[in-house]
Amino acid sequence: MTYPQAIKYLESFINYEKLPDYPYKESLKLERIKDFLKAIGNPQESLRCIHVAGTKGKGSTCAFITYILREAGFKVGLYTSPHLSDFRERIRILKSRTSHVARRTPKDFEGMISQKNLNRLVEKIKPAIEKYNHKSKYGPLSFFEIYTTLAFIYFLQQKTDFVVLETGLGGRLDATNVVSPLVCAITPISYEHTQKLGNSLREIAREKAGIVKRYKLHVTRHTLNVISAPQEKEAMKVLKEKCKITGAKLYTLGKEIKYLKKKNSFTIDGFLGRYPGLKTNLVGQHQLINACVAVGMVEALASQGADVDAGAIKRGIAQTLWPGRCEIIAKNPLIILDGAQNIASAAALKKTIKENFKYRNLILVLGISSDKDLRGICRELSDLADKVILTKANNPRAALPEILAGNFAQKESYLTYNLKEARKLALSLAGKGDLILVTGSLFVVGEFRDV
Repeated sequence: MTYPQAIKYLESFINYEKLPDYPYKESLKLERIKDFLKAIGNPQESLRCIHVAGTKGKGSTCAFITYILREAGFKVGLYTSPHLSDFRERIRILKSRTSHVARRTPKDFEGMISQKNLNRLVEKIKPAIEKYNHKSKYGPLSFFEIYTTLAFIYFLQQKTDFVVLETGLGGRLDATNVVSPLVCAITPISYEHTQKLGNSLREIAREKAGIVKRYKLHVTRHTLNVISAPQEKEAMKVLKEKCKITGAKLYTLGKEIKYLKKKNSFTIDGFLGRYPGLKTNLVGQHQLINACVAVGMVEALASQGADVDAGAIKRGIAQTLWPGRCEIIAKNPLIILDGAQNIASAAALKKTIKENFKYRNLILVLGISSDKDLRGICRELSDLADKVILTKANNPRAALPEILAGNFAQKESYLTYNLKEARKLALSLAGKGDLILVTGSLFVVGEFRDV
């Protein structure tokens, strides 16, 4: 099987990331992937997993803990979604750094699965998929379920020490929620996918907190440690209730874990130690929160045999890269990419831009998926922009630019229908000292990076 054939085969399965509307509870059946994994020997049961859910900051938090564990000498699998440019970005393994890593380009995703390995995996698992789908009582497997299975098999084959998993949608019904994690983390919960997850923070939090379960791995039992970022009162109540029901131990940022920001560094006070003089390349106050959650997870792993010293934490946080999140890809003019996909993320982005960058005019390149809070995201970003270029990703979920236009009636705005056109226009409008900010959707960010 060639790489194009492997991709074509994967793309032949239903992909809910590309559908603007579908029945959430009827479509995402955890029983389906559990049933399939059982049929192929439950590879996930042999993995030592760290599971992260939440609304914003999931990917950055996963990146922080992965780099910290890598710096401590572990071989770490990282599974995230969606990707920016290439399917293979979702499945990565980070291990002890070598000289060639230092020469990576900004577009690289360190340790992502090779085309050759992906081909082999797809070819190996294809007969099992076909056999299962033919007789499945839960319906055919989805793209995300198959890709998650490929990740489990790959991480097992590569003998990873730990695997860091980012949930896709929600948590309770997400395909990654078949694992028995060593530690869980819940990043800040806010309104997103309300038509699927619920119209209140309580309902959304219930879905996210679905990854918190009674810890059971083979015959060994431990108390599951859960690390949480600061949450709204309504969401925190749900999380506390879930931990009480499952017997999990909850550690929260602001209570058991704290941080202090200084001019050029920050200090984290964990529940096991103090880590001063920390620095990160990821920009914004919210990234300090993500780093704190990651450190909390590392401390929680101490009882699971993870020997991580303060030096590894410091180096890991400093080394962490997470493309597409307040990422600077050019300096003349200054071009920043950030996948702010909901109101809370847009607000955090606005704050980060105002506090960390100086510019004359800001040219906003904006494209949003149609199932997001279009008005809310536009409202947050409107006063930041001097000029607005509305565009769309090459994805069926993308909202048409003219639908967004009414939110920028008082701005100098332009409509484009692909990222190549949007980039060309942005560069023609940008003068000396201007900033081009590309945001609204990770699909938009990914395409802009590649044109």
